Amino acid sequence: MTETRGALVSRYLIIAYFIEVGVILLVVPWSGFWERNYFTQAAPVIESLMRSPVVRGAVSGLGVVNVLAGVAELTSLVFARRQ
Repeated sequence: MTETRGALVSRYLIIAYFIEVGVILLVVPWSGFWERNYFTQAAPVIESLMRSPVVRGAVSGLGVVNVLAGVAELTSLVFARRQ
């Protein structure tokens, strides 16, 4: 089955989105930006929650899932083009 150019570009954009969001979710919870945001300054109750390694790890875990989804989509696209 051949894909149109629009569908192919759409798949590449989805792949780029998944990988970009995944990398951001992996890096940001462990950076200084995570502690200096609007929500932690507005509500001190949220600040202690946001500084928790469990929450940071959960957000990073979502980043791993996004990166893996992007890689899986890229792999399926490459193998579909070879056939």
